[in-house]
Amino acid sequence: MRPAVSGRRHEDPPDGPLHQREQSRGGTVVVKFGGHAMVDAHLQRTFARDVVELWHAGLRPVVVHGGGPQISAMLDRLGLETRFEAGLRVTTPEAMKVVRMVLTGHVQRDLVGHINAHGPFAVGLSGEDAHTMTAVRRSAWVDGSPVDIGLVGDVVDVEPGMLHALLEEGHIPVVSPVARGEDGQVYNVNADLAASAVAVALGAERLVMLTDVEGLYSDWPRSTAVIERMTADALQELLPDLESGMLPKMEGCLRAVRGGVRRAHVLDGRVPHAVLRGVLDETSPGTTVVPGKGGNTRIRTVRVPRRPGVRTLPPVQEPSAPDVHSTTVAGAPR
Repeated sequence: MRPAVSGRRHEDPPDGPLHQREQSRGGTVVVKFGGHAMVDAHLQRTFARDVVELWHAGLRPVVVHGGGPQISAMLDRLGLETRFEAGLRVTTPEAMKVVRMVLTGHVQRDLVGHINAHGPFAVGLSGEDAHTMTAVRRSAWVDGSPVDIGLVGDVVDVEPGMLHALLEEGHIPVVSPVARGEDGQVYNVNADLAASAVAVALGAERLVMLTDVEGLYSDWPRSTAVIERMTADALQELLPDLESGMLPKMEGCLRAVRGGVRRAHVLDGRVPHAVLRGVLDETSPGTTVVPGKGGNTRIRTVRVPRRPGVRTLPPVQEPSAPDVHSTTVAGAPR
């Protein structure tokens, strides 16, 4: 059952091939909303409109959001330190209160509001609600040694019952990446990996990660070539050489396709309608990861400005690699 909606928005979304829409009709698409789009009012509204357009196309979108810039801004206002280790926010008990407040009380509510401007679609929840996500405490690894980063967790279990119920009622779940551990402690979890775990638990057709680059570069800064399509094994080989900012996104993509998701996309969230183009078009902008072994990596060249401080990646190799998927999910396809 889907909520009744009067009217429909029309502002230049890509149509996409008809057979592509028919193949995906009824499928679940998990979108991780993050990057520059989160702090750009126009891109926020465009993203919300695109998510509703996916709903109108017969898909079942689920949004998992980040909130790093908003958390840092609030910590600064409160005079609390912002510190990162290996790309992960050091989260003290005081900082955790701010993380929880900002994600569930500010970022989530704004996003739900933008989506619901188009109809009674979005329902917000956090990983704590109905035990949707369970996490265990983790460390960061710096120079080969573990570093305590406080109340930061890895998602180890997903109970998708609440999400399934919302989807069956025709709603769009908007999930904040905060999870409770079996020890009763609340943890700050990486939104990319949370989105990946949710996608596996729901048996999603697609996982979409929005970021601030054109995709995964194969040899930056010597080349502007972006890896357009790669297999899970090719990505496994590349993971150890990725910078901290891109690592959780690509690790999330790898976990997803190894867990049964048909395709995982990393898209440039600065581009309006990137989500629609990635899901409904025949060819996705950005980088697409698919299950499989060995070759079938495609590289395209894009015009991008030079950015200082970005580590060069080695050429992509195509050997076999072990499975890295470790998150267990209730109700996931086996």
